[in-house]
Amino acid sequence: MKKIILFILSVFILIGFGFSSSSTSVSASQESISNKIIRFHVIANSDTDADQALKLKVRDGILSYLSLKLKDSKSIEESKTILKNNDAAVLKIAKQIIKENGYSYKVISDLSRENFPVKSYGPITLPQGNYQAYRIIIGSGKGRNWWCVMFPPLCFVDITKSQVAISKTQADMKKVLTDDEYSLVDNTVPSTEKEKDTYVIKFKVVELFDEIFKLF
Repeated sequence: MKKIILFILSVFILIGFGFSSSSTSVSASQESISNKIIRFHVIANSDTDADQALKLKVRDGILSYLSLKLKDSKSIEESKTILKNNDAAVLKIAKQIIKENGYSYKVISDLSRENFPVKSYGPITLPQGNYQAYRIIIGSGKGRNWWCVMFPPLCFVDITKSQVAISKTQADMKKVLTDDEYSLVDNTVPSTEKEKDTYVIKFKVVELFDEIFKLF
């Protein structure tokens, strides 16, 4: 009986949000998207101006090193292997930059799955959820983080200006994601506030649909 009620409820939800008229497949979800990308986060010791500036210096040093290593990676697994093989070198770079700037903060790295809130990167908005991430944590790691997408290798476009190359970001994400998945993360389509609200709701509806079907 519980399953029947949940099924009926899901039908009403999907009808209410006009899901039947959407071209997005239930096969596209936060989980399917997160399994195809790697996020990169550099987390500052604190939110002081000095610690935030140090975070960006560490970021620049690491990206300069990893750009040549990862720019031609063709898969998430290849990128993970490259990151693991170069982790010691990355930590050495980070520690050297921290020391050169007069600090004695410890620094650690972590390649794991972590929970993240909704975040936008240029034309892409990644839904809240669990993602594969390569994290560099400076000191206490209580400050704001800087982030980008490491696979596909979007971090390495114009890193000196910290700008997002819109067309390249779109093209590279489309190489990795299916059309349905890309439609979920594409934030350039909505043109009105109402459409934006519908866009955000898409994630929750699709994810709810997936969860309900797991009960059967």
